[in-house]
Amino acid sequence: MKSYVPGYEMEASPDLSATLARLAREAEVWKPFAGGTDLMVLLEAGKLPHRKFVSIWKLQELRGIEETQDYITLGALTMYSEIRRHEILTREFPLLCRAAAETGSVATQNRGTLGGNIANASPAADSPPALLVYDADLELVSVSGSRWVPYHGFWFGYKQTALRPDELIRRIRLPRNKIHWKQYYRKVGTRRAQAISKVCFAAAAHVDTGRIVDVRIALGSVASTVLRAVETEKMLRREKPTPAILRTAQDVLVREIAPIDDMRSTARYRRTIAQNLLAEFCETLSSW
Repeated sequence: MKSYVPGYEMEASPDLSATLARLAREAEVWKPFAGGTDLMVLLEAGKLPHRKFVSIWKLQELRGIEETQDYITLGALTMYSEIRRHEILTREFPLLCRAAAETGSVATQNRGTLGGNIANASPAADSPPALLVYDADLELVSVSGSRWVPYHGFWFGYKQTALRPDELIRRIRLPRNKIHWKQYYRKVGTRRAQAISKVCFAAAAHVDTGRIVDVRIALGSVASTVLRAVETEKMLRREKPTPAILRTAQDVLVREIAPIDDMRSTARYRRTIAQNLLAEFCETLSSW
């Protein structure tokens, strides 16, 4: 059954300060609405339980991409299409650009936002694994001020995050320190476009004389949250990606993830695919 649209209410605040003031006064009453690419699907299906939203779409304080020597900082309302077109992101953060390119349709990419994807906290989202690999930080703002938190550890469980009801995500900060790392991204779904992932795998490694000096591995759709495989990373550090090391790493990875059976796939399939993608990533390192 579709939702009864007159039963919903949306208002637009003139600026960020007014929005934060409203959330501080009535944090549980009003919820932010950005591009709406996730919420409108729920509305159409009659499964959007919350009724009052404040539109943040036109807040200029949440837009823009800033460049410094050490960081690229993206406003929370940065759209996927903007990510795909940005020269520095394309060159230094190809995993994020690949994720943006594989997120929904062109219409979704022209409306969906990076901050909204993070706040929605879906374990099957395409961009979060890339953000984990890049050691992203989030700036959270409220009337009380702002705070930076690492994206790794931002979630506590399914759809549960460190974002308080009176806070918004203002910016996402990416350190510019992995341009020389070998980088890898794969999204496995029913088809190549407009499909929710069965497994999403992002990874990057610093390799010197054939040995893995440092590594990041992150996956989506294999647990109740997007997952960074820290134990698998520990196992691979200071090792050469030999077949024996790979087999051990695959065993560690299987113990880290917790996939489920659902309408898109099975837990067994997801475990096998995760192991195969790890093998493919390690194969790329052998020739690096």
